[in-house]
Amino acid sequence: MKRITACILIVAMLFLMVSCNGTAASSERPKASQTGSCTIGMSFDSFVIERWTRDRDVFVATANDLGAEVNVQSANGDIDTQISQIEYFIDIKVDCIVVVTIDSDALTAVIKQAKEAGIPVICYDRIVRNAGADLYISFDNEAVGDQMGEAICDKIGDDGDVVEICGPQSDYNVEQVMGGFNAVMGEHSENIVLSCNCDEWRPELAYDFVNDNIDTITEADAIMCGNDSLAGEVVHALAERGLAGKICVVGQDAELEACQRIVEDTQLMTVFKPVEKLASLAAECAVKLAKGISLGDYDYFNDGTSDIPYIAIEPVAVTKENIDDVIIDSGFHTHDDVYMNVDG
Repeated sequence: MKRITACILIVAMLFLMVSCNGTAASSERPKASQTGSCTIGMSFDSFVIERWTRDRDVFVATANDLGAEVNVQSANGDIDTQISQIEYFIDIKVDCIVVVTIDSDALTAVIKQAKEAGIPVICYDRIVRNAGADLYISFDNEAVGDQMGEAICDKIGDDGDVVEICGPQSDYNVEQVMGGFNAVMGEHSENIVLSCNCDEWRPELAYDFVNDNIDTITEADAIMCGNDSLAGEVVHALAERGLAGKICVVGQDAELEACQRIVEDTQLMTVFKPVEKLASLAAECAVKLAKGISLGDYDYFNDGTSDIPYIAIEPVAVTKENIDDVIIDSGFHTHDDVYMNVDG
């Protein structure tokens, strides 16, 4: 009986140990195999800005080619929705999360939550501050502002009057772009006569701002716009007063309508950001992080509390003089689309 009892106790203890180990293992996020498939969760701010659909399509196609499944969601500009999306990605245990943040500070806690769950996080195009993400991949935003500023100064010379119509303060890219732009303005002694921020990148706010300040804007030499969507509404407001093309307007993203305005002489320049390069490289990095593969050598960016891996892609200033080479020859837009309204 003693032997039987001892055997029963040993079997019970072994069963208990196996059960405990099984429970512990099931609570951990399964690691993706370096050679197997993986799942990436991708949350976009919204698709209001034209370029985001291109970013999405290239990222997904590249990731799929590398054997990854991508779950794409749009927060439609609502920060609570974006937080819920990231929480959902954490709950379903994706292998990597990629975020185009709405607000540079509001996602800090949920990004940390993802990292605590063992899920690597990539900040795509926009940084989430103080979150210690595994990678920040974007364009050189200070260079974007610098190129905008140089285009204006080359056109109007020094000591001109300049209006700034920027994106939302919650987007840290805006601060970076304006840092580069204002540095150039200072070097050329340009006068910033008006400045505003358009919440949620809403183009109609740029239109309203021009109308509400038309007396000052009429006397300005140039208008810096945070992106081409804002520039479009600025040109619209100027055109209603016969001023389109008489006041320099610059933007960024090389949207099709912006390129059309450039060849029509109603917008001076835009900044081309090769999103195919950004999106495909980001997808490659996401798959590597999902599979626990090193990203290799990289620079660092301080997110406020941590130095995190950083990849910056150089933008290209686009004017009427080089639009064929940069935009059309690269296949970003077609010749017929760009020159739809003019002979060229």
